[in-house]
Amino acid sequence: MNAVVQRISTSIPEFCMSHWLIRIPLIIVFLQQGISKLPFSIEDAEAMDLPALVWWFVVYGEIGAGIGLAVGGLVIFKAFKELQDLITRFSGIVICSIMTGVIWTLQPENLWEFLLYDPFHVMLWVGGLFFALRGNRT
Repeated sequence: MNAVVQRISTSIPEFCMSHWLIRIPLIIVFLQQGISKLPFSIEDAEAMDLPALVWWFVVYGEIGAGIGLAVGGLVIFKAFKELQDLITRFSGIVICSIMTGVIWTLQPENLWEFLLYDPFHVMLWVGGLFFALRGNRT
């Protein structure tokens, strides 16, 4: 039985670029969200009941995280492989930070309510956490 399972498992080709299936949607969402908040204005910050400095970090953090995930994933030169891994990890940390702020501002009654009724923000947070923990070693 083990030999059959092992033979089947080894015959399935490895798709080393599968991280792009997570990376591309995150890039699109964060770039779209960040660009939609441009130009930066204090009125938008006040509408979200956030200090201007926090709103500035949200706007440019979303754009930077999207760009960082794209640049971090494009390993063109082997000499920059470690730097690109750090860029990917930092982008994941930024995504988690922004999504944690979103979760706090939504003020869910409890964790289960958030997990069950807000899957979009959960998936964005988990996607950011994935890249923060794994970097380009996917």
